[in-house]
Amino acid sequence: MKFQVNKDVLNEAVSFAVRLLPQRTTLPILSGILIEADANALRLSVFDYDTSAQVEIAAKVEESGRVLVSGRLMAEIVSKLPNSSVDFSTDGSKVQVNCGSAKFSLLTMPIDEYPSLPEIPATSGSVSGDDFAAAISQIAVAASKEDVTPVLTTVLLETTKENISLVATDRYRVAIQDISWKSSGSSTEASALIPAKTLQEIAKTFANQGEISISINPTDDKNLIAFKANNRSVTSRLIKGNFPAVKTLFPEKIENFAIVNTQDLMDSTRRVSLVLERESPIKFSFGSQELNLEAAGGETAQATESINVQLTGSDVVVSLKPQFLIDGLAGVKTEFVKIGFTNSDNPNRPSPVLITNHSTKEKESSDSYMYLLQPNLLGR
Repeated sequence: MKFQVNKDVLNEAVSFAVRLLPQRTTLPILSGILIEADANALRLSVFDYDTSAQVEIAAKVEESGRVLVSGRLMAEIVSKLPNSSVDFSTDGSKVQVNCGSAKFSLLTMPIDEYPSLPEIPATSGSVSGDDFAAAISQIAVAASKEDVTPVLTTVLLETTKENISLVATDRYRVAIQDISWKSSGSSTEASALIPAKTLQEIAKTFANQGEISISINPTDDKNLIAFKANNRSVTSRLIKGNFPAVKTLFPEKIENFAIVNTQDLMDSTRRVSLVLERESPIKFSFGSQELNLEAAGGETAQATESINVQLTGSDVVVSLKPQFLIDGLAGVKTEFVKIGFTNSDNPNRPSPVLITNHSTKEKESSDSYMYLLQPNLLGR
């Protein structure tokens, strides 16, 4: 195999593919990147049985062929090459990478042991890459970071003819966002549980790629979802299980709520939380015109702060984990945020608060983002 390729184009392609490789794997062969050259095209692929990524770029191919080398090492080398064209060739069991005066020799990996990449199913529909990336950034943060319950580490993706609904929860909070899409199949309703970490990487990758084609195939043995845009494609194995029926937790109407400047609330929460130990909550006291934040880090330090608020209904006091609140506020895209206080039938259990966008103090937002957060018990 022998080819020449633009250094920047190669660097972007390798970075895209390697980003989805696992940090650790029990099978060294899965840490490789498959390089295939044929008819003036270069394909770079990775696959670890859970996730695959493939990108195709233009190259001046003199000799066709395919080779497998260490993905991480290849990425590190290409990212630091000088600004010149890259000459790539095989020499027995080694690969020669030359760029300007820089020369590298890499040992190849046994390509016969490398698994075949999954085929991409028929397209289910398409969505704006920017809209999809923005929605994932709002939702995925609410997925569980613990692997004890795998289904809670996922994002639930549900489709209708006109919309994609994205939901994530770790039992302490629930995040939901809907975005429009163009369904291309006769069967418009589908659902898939996708690992949140994988989906976050996919969203970053396709954010600036225009329209993304999505293929959902959860019913057969393949059990995967695929994303494709321009010269890039990614597949992910779906997680099996029953996602909690969290949508029923959202109230249809809230009569007691507060309107507060989003950035002011986020900044104040960050400042006051400085005195807290990990996982400790902040006490939020909502009055008619003022919100008081109070945190106590034992005998070591305490902090209080007040910001303006517009309250509808009676005064409310809630205890919230600062990082969970900040995560929810980060998904708000408007100057103001609406903090809704739900009602609970259990007097011994605090009612969840609902965070939604609010365009101005007087005008609600049409954005469908919702973030439901379970408060802590108030300290006595």
